[in-house]
Amino acid sequence: MTCDVINNQLFDATDNNLEKPPVNPKVPAGITKTFRSYDTSQMFLLPPSIDDWLPDDHSARFISEVVEELLDLDGIYSSYIEASGAPPYDPKMMLKLVLYSYSIGVTSSREMERRCYVDVAFRWICANVAPDHRSISRFRRRHLDTLGDLFLQVLRLCGQAGLIKLGP
Repeated sequence: MTCDVINNQLFDATDNNLEKPPVNPKVPAGITKTFRSYDTSQMFLLPPSIDDWLPDDHSARFISEVVEELLDLDGIYSSYIEASGAPPYDPKMMLKLVLYSYSIGVTSSREMERRCYVDVAFRWICANVAPDHRSISRFRRRHLDTLGDLFLQVLRLCGQAGLIKLGP
Protein backbone atom coordinates (compact mmCIF):
# COMPACT_ATOMS: atom_id res chain seq x y z
CA MET A 1 0.00 0.00 0.00
CA THR A 2 1.14 3.42 -0.74
CA CYS A 3 0.22 6.59 1.04
CA ASP A 4 -0.18 9.79 -0.93
CA VAL A 5 1.02 12.76 1.05
CA ILE A 6 0.30 16.16 -0.48
CA ASN A 7 1.81 19.29 1.10
CA ASN A 8 2.44 17.44 4.35
CA GLN A 9 -1.26 16.49 4.57
CA LEU A 10 -2.57 12.97 4.60
CA PHE A 11 -5.80 13.93 2.86
CA ASP A 12 -6.71 16.65 0.41
CA ALA A 13 -8.56 19.25 2.44
CA THR A 14 -9.74 21.12 -0.65
CA ASP A 15 -12.11 18.46 -1.90
CA ASN A 16 -14.98 20.47 -3.39
CA ASN A 17 -17.07 17.38 -4.06
CA LEU A 18 -18.26 17.17 -0.41
CA GLU A 19 -21.19 19.35 0.57
CA LYS A 20 -20.66 21.22 3.78
CA PRO A 21 -23.63 21.53 6.15
CA PRO A 22 -24.73 25.09 6.91
CA VAL A 23 -23.20 26.47 10.08
CA ASN A 24 -25.81 27.59 12.63
CA PRO A 25 -24.34 29.47 15.57
CA LYS A 26 -25.34 27.76 18.84
CA VAL A 27 -26.97 30.10 21.33
CA PRO A 28 -26.83 28.97 24.98
CA ALA A 29 -30.28 28.13 26.33
CA GLY A 30 -30.15 30.69 29.16
CA ILE A 31 -29.06 33.69 27.08
CA THR A 32 -32.55 34.72 25.99
CA LYS A 33 -34.43 33.49 29.09
CA THR A 34 -35.21 35.84 31.98
CA PHE A 35 -34.77 34.29 35.41
CA ARG A 36 -36.02 35.42 38.80
CA SER A 37 -33.27 37.30 40.54
CA TYR A 38 -31.86 36.24 43.88
CA ASP A 39 -29.15 37.61 46.10
CA THR A 40 -27.93 35.62 49.09
CA SER A 41 -26.48 38.77 50.63
CA GLN A 42 -29.75 40.72 50.29
CA MET A 43 -30.37 42.89 53.33
CA PHE A 44 -33.86 43.12 54.80
CA LEU A 45 -35.40 46.56 54.83
CA LEU A 46 -37.14 45.81 58.12
CA PRO A 47 -36.18 43.17 60.64
CA PRO A 48 -37.88 39.91 59.61
CA SER A 49 -40.40 38.29 61.89
CA ILE A 50 -39.60 34.61 62.29
CA ASP A 51 -43.27 34.15 63.18
CA ASP A 52 -44.13 34.82 59.52
CA TRP A 53 -41.89 31.96 58.38
CA LEU A 54 -43.86 29.17 60.06
CA PRO A 55 -47.33 28.18 58.80
CA ASP A 56 -50.21 28.73 61.21
CA ASP A 57 -51.13 25.04 61.30
CA HIS A 58 -47.60 23.74 61.96
CA SER A 59 -47.20 21.18 64.76
CA ALA A 60 -44.49 23.32 66.39
CA ARG A 61 -47.14 25.94 67.10
CA PHE A 62 -49.33 23.29 68.71
CA ILE A 63 -46.46 22.15 70.96
CA SER A 64 -45.73 25.76 71.90
CA GLU A 65 -49.36 26.47 72.76
CA VAL A 66 -49.61 23.31 74.86
CA VAL A 67 -46.47 24.17 76.84
CA GLU A 68 -47.51 27.81 77.34
CA GLU A 69 -51.13 27.20 78.30
CA LEU A 70 -51.91 23.62 79.28
CA LEU A 71 -48.99 21.90 80.99
CA ASP A 72 -48.20 22.12 84.67
CA LEU A 73 -44.53 23.14 84.77
CA ASP A 74 -44.16 23.40 88.55
CA GLY A 75 -41.98 20.27 88.59
CA ILE A 76 -39.49 21.91 86.24
CA TYR A 77 -39.46 25.39 87.77
CA SER A 78 -39.17 24.09 91.34
CA SER A 79 -35.76 22.56 90.55
CA TYR A 80 -34.23 26.00 89.93
CA ILE A 81 -33.23 27.07 93.43
CA GLU A 82 -29.72 28.50 93.17
CA ALA A 83 -29.05 31.82 91.54
CA SER A 84 -25.36 31.15 90.92
CA GLY A 85 -23.73 30.73 87.54
CA ALA A 86 -24.85 31.96 84.16
CA PRO A 87 -28.59 32.24 83.63
CA PRO A 88 -30.00 29.05 82.09
CA TYR A 89 -32.18 28.98 79.00
CA ASP A 90 -35.86 29.47 79.69
CA PRO A 91 -37.27 26.08 80.70
CA LYS A 92 -40.38 26.63 78.56
CA MET A 93 -38.24 27.12 75.47
CA MET A 94 -36.12 24.09 76.28
CA LEU A 95 -39.21 21.99 76.93
CA LYS A 96 -40.76 23.06 73.63
CA LEU A 97 -37.53 22.18 71.86
CA VAL A 98 -37.31 18.72 73.44
CA LEU A 99 -41.00 17.87 72.99
CA TYR A 100 -41.09 19.02 69.38
CA SER A 101 -37.85 17.18 68.61
CA TYR A 102 -39.14 13.95 70.10
CA SER A 103 -42.44 14.32 68.25
CA ILE A 104 -40.64 14.33 64.89
CA GLY A 105 -38.14 11.63 65.82
CA VAL A 106 -35.10 13.74 66.65
CA THR A 107 -33.54 12.50 69.89
CA SER A 108 -29.89 13.55 69.59
CA SER A 109 -28.86 16.72 71.43
CA ARG A 110 -26.34 17.49 68.70
CA GLU A 111 -29.00 17.14 66.01
CA MET A 112 -31.35 19.40 67.97
CA GLU A 113 -28.61 22.02 68.17
CA ARG A 114 -27.90 21.72 64.43
CA ARG A 115 -31.58 22.05 63.56
CA CYS A 116 -31.82 25.23 65.63
CA TYR A 117 -29.59 26.77 62.95
CA VAL A 118 -31.06 25.24 59.79
CA ASP A 119 -34.72 24.32 60.42
CA VAL A 120 -37.36 27.05 60.49
CA ALA A 121 -39.59 25.25 63.01
CA PHE A 122 -36.69 24.79 65.43
CA ARG A 123 -35.63 28.40 64.96
CA TRP A 124 -39.19 29.51 65.64
CA ILE A 125 -39.47 27.42 68.81
CA CYS A 126 -36.19 28.81 70.14
CA ALA A 127 -36.86 32.39 68.96
CA ASN A 128 -33.74 32.27 66.79
CA VAL A 129 -31.57 31.29 69.76
CA ALA A 130 -29.63 28.06 69.40
CA PRO A 131 -28.87 26.30 72.68
CA ASP A 132 -25.75 24.16 72.49
CA HIS A 133 -25.99 20.38 72.72
CA ARG A 134 -24.54 20.34 76.24
CA SER A 135 -27.29 22.62 77.55
CA ILE A 136 -29.95 20.48 75.86
CA SER A 137 -28.44 17.31 77.30
CA ARG A 138 -28.19 18.79 80.80
CA PHE A 139 -31.81 19.97 80.64
CA ARG A 140 -33.00 16.49 79.64
CA ARG A 141 -30.90 14.79 82.31
CA ARG A 142 -32.00 17.24 85.01
CA HIS A 143 -35.71 16.84 84.23
CA LEU A 144 -35.79 13.22 83.07
CA ASP A 145 -38.64 12.12 85.36
CA THR A 146 -40.74 15.22 84.74
CA LEU A 147 -40.22 15.07 80.95
CA GLY A 148 -41.73 11.59 80.78
CA ASP A 149 -44.93 12.77 82.47
CA LEU A 150 -45.12 15.94 80.38
CA PHE A 151 -44.59 14.00 77.14
CA LEU A 152 -47.48 11.68 78.03
CA GLN A 153 -49.68 14.72 78.74
CA VAL A 154 -48.81 16.14 75.32
CA LEU A 155 -49.61 12.82 73.63
CA ARG A 156 -53.00 12.70 75.36
CA LEU A 157 -53.74 16.29 74.26
CA CYS A 158 -52.71 15.44 70.69
CA GLY A 159 -55.07 12.47 70.78
CA GLN A 160 -57.93 14.63 72.06
CA ALA A 161 -57.24 17.19 69.34
CA GLY A 162 -57.33 14.47 66.68
CA LEU A 163 -53.70 14.99 65.67
CA ILE A 164 -52.70 11.41 66.43
CA LYS A 165 -54.41 8.10 67.04
CA LEU A 166 -53.63 6.47 70.37
CA GLY A 167 -53.97 2.72 70.88
CA PRO A 168 -54.99 -0.01 68.41
